[in-house]
Amino acid sequence: MNFSTSEISSNRTDYSIIAPISMIFSGTSIIITSFILIIVLLKKQLHTVTRLLICNTCLASLLYCIVQCINYIYLLLIKSDKSNQSCRWRGYFGYMSIVAFIYSYVLQVISRLFFIVFYTKYRWLITYRIHSYLIIFGWTIIFILPLPAILTNNIYFREGELCWVTKEYTLHSFYIIIADYLIPILLIIIMNIIIFIRIYLSRINTTIQYNRRRKERDFRLFYNIMISFSVYFLGGVPIMIYMFTDIEFFYSIGVISVTFAVTMEKLVLIYLDREIRNLLKDYFYQNNIKVTPIIIFNAAPIIQ
Repeated sequence: MNFSTSEISSNRTDYSIIAPISMIFSGTSIIITSFILIIVLLKKQLHTVTRLLICNTCLASLLYCIVQCINYIYLLLIKSDKSNQSCRWRGYFGYMSIVAFIYSYVLQVISRLFFIVFYTKYRWLITYRIHSYLIIFGWTIIFILPLPAILTNNIYFREGELCWVTKEYTLHSFYIIIADYLIPILLIIIMNIIIFIRIYLSRINTTIQYNRRRKERDFRLFYNIMISFSVYFLGGVPIMIYMFTDIEFFYSIGVISVTFAVTMEKLVLIYLDREIRNLLKDYFYQNNIKVTPIIIFNAAPIIQ
């Protein structure tokens, strides 16, 4: 996710190799994500609250991949633009796309918390209206958190470098690490612990009014979210290692690993969501069927 707030020397990082690889994964993710969004949009049986939040994460993925591709294009091809203000805007959208993706998972976990923990007492929490408000609130946070990127001069044009905050701005760097990464990670962990405890207690305590089917569904949804998020989280590990070790190798791997993780997360989503998987299989199966024309000869009756 290019989450580093460190200043990286252009002599150490060869973007001419790692950027195109990252763009390939980004392009792949854009194609897969677009298919998922189109299928969910066209199929009414997929119009559920859960998939509303899945689509929200898909939109965040599209934003991230498109923004990263644009940043790489500027870095490698549009070298004439050396404006500091233009660089700050690219940095803003870069950080915003990172925040959008990770906070979209926070919204998914909040939704699971509503469904599993508060469903019996506060059923209004699982309505489309509440989840729409939740998404609007989430995107408000997404637009606000990266604002220091354009309200300060901490991002400036550096030849051969991406537009990120450098190490010299310690306060801004810590703000990015805490607000854009640590807080959402902690929220996801805490809420998932609460959800897991609820599911565990529901399995052993018969006084809780959970039928067997509902318990299995809750656990499956919880499991799916954890698997999908783990794929993305692991993709950011090389960057986190780089931030603490300053070993350039991990930064180069991290540039590729997160876009790769975003692509894998979408493939995992298709694998875990049986309805979406079956609809995709049916779509490609129908398109691959070759219709062979059948010629019927009308033979004239034989008169003896």
